[in-house]
Amino acid sequence: MATTYVSILLHVIFSTKLRAPLITPSIEPDLHAYIGGVCKSNSCVLLAANGTTDHVHLLISLGKTVSISELMLQVKRDSSTWIKSQGQEFAGFRWQEGYGAFSIGQSQVDAVRRYIAGQKEHHKTVPFRDELIEFLRRYEIPFEERYLD
Repeated sequence: MATTYVSILLHVIFSTKLRAPLITPSIEPDLHAYIGGVCKSNSCVLLAANGTTDHVHLLISLGKTVSISELMLQVKRDSSTWIKSQGQEFAGFRWQEGYGAFSIGQSQVDAVRRYIAGQKEHHKTVPFRDELIEFLRRYEIPFEERYLD
């Protein structure tokens, strides 16, 4: 084969440090755009982004030359630096350590886009912790609840 073809689709979730409600409506669209730029500079495509004041959901098409861990390091580091530059109220901004990255198939893209788009409504009734536990169970990922906070 003369070239490499890759389709790796990921639903990624991560939160602010101590789930502080720091992702305000005033910076959220620009934050998502910034994250999209970080993805693009790593030969990845951000297909969808949304969340609440304390966490984000991303749908990413991972490029063929970057690992998930490398991409997430850059996304979280660079976006944290960017948020801190948006005003004094964001000076202490930090992302929580870690993230959840869940593989999806092409046939699930539309459903995941809808799920991500509905985050604000979803979290009116479902706490972030419960949502994360549901993903970990659905993907059969072993976890200890004490490490989820």
